[in-house]
Amino acid sequence: MTITLIIHWTHKEDWSLKCRNNITRQLNLNYSSSCRFLKSPAAQEACDHLTKVLGTSPLLLTELDLSEDKIGDLDWKKLSLLLMDSHSKVEKMRLNNCELTEKSCSVLATVLSSKTILKEMNLNNSHLLDSGVKEICEGLKNPVCELKILKLSNCSVTEEGYKALASALRSNPSHLIELDLTGNNPGQSGVKELNDLLQDPNYSLKTLRFLRSPAADEACQYVSGIVGKNPLLLRELNLSERELGDTRVNQIAALLQDKHCKLNKLT
Repeated sequence: MTITLIIHWTHKEDWSLKCRNNITRQLNLNYSSSCRFLKSPAAQEACDHLTKVLGTSPLLLTELDLSEDKIGDLDWKKLSLLLMDSHSKVEKMRLNNCELTEKSCSVLATVLSSKTILKEMNLNNSHLLDSGVKEICEGLKNPVCELKILKLSNCSVTEEGYKALASALRSNPSHLIELDLTGNNPGQSGVKELNDLLQDPNYSLKTLRFLRSPAADEACQYVSGIVGKNPLLLRELNLSERELGDTRVNQIAALLQDKHCKLNKLT
C-alpha cells in the first residue's frame, strides 16, 4: 500500500519539528510512503534518495553521514537544497572519503553561504586540491556562515589552498574554532600564513592541526611559548638551557621528524 501525503511548506511556527517527525516516523513504520513538505521538488528528491540509502529520513537527523560516497548518484544541487531547507536540522555532516570535485565544493560553498545551522563539516581524505578548497573558502567568507569545525586532513592542499583559507578567515572572523589540515603540504609560505592567522587578535581559532602527530603539535606549542615564534618558521633553535624531561624530548623528536619542520640546527 502506497500513501503520498502532500503538505505544502509553511512557517516553522505553524509546523513544528516534533509534528513532522511524528508523521514521518509513523509513515516509515506503517507504509511505503513519501511525505512531502519541503520547499522544492528537488529537496524532496534528495530527501527520498537519502531515506533509502540511510534507512531513515534525513529530516530526523542532526548528524548526516555521507562518508564513503554514500551520496551515490544524487545530484549535489538537490542535496544543497535539502540542507538549505528550513526543515533540515543537520548540524554535522560527514563527507570524508568521498570523490569530491570542484563543482561539488562550489555547491557546499553555497550551503555555507546560506542561513543554515550547519556547525561541523568533515571532508577528510577527499581529493579537494587547492581548487576545491578555494571554493569552500567562498562560503567561509560569507558573514552568515556559522561553521565551527572544518576538517580537511589529507585533501591534497598546498600553499595556495592555505593562503585562500587564511584570507577567507581573516575577511570573516567567523565562528570557526577548529581547523584540521593534517596530512597536507603547506610549504613555508603556507605555514607562515597559518602562523600569522594564529597571531591575529581578531580571530578566535582555538584548535589548528596540521602536523603529523599530537606530540609534534605539543612540541610546536611549547617552543612557540618559549621563543615567541613558531618553530616551523625557524632554521635554528636553542633549547640548551631548558629542563625538558623525557616526555618533552620525545615531543621535540616528533616535531623534528615532521615534514613541516625545517630546522637545520638544534642545540
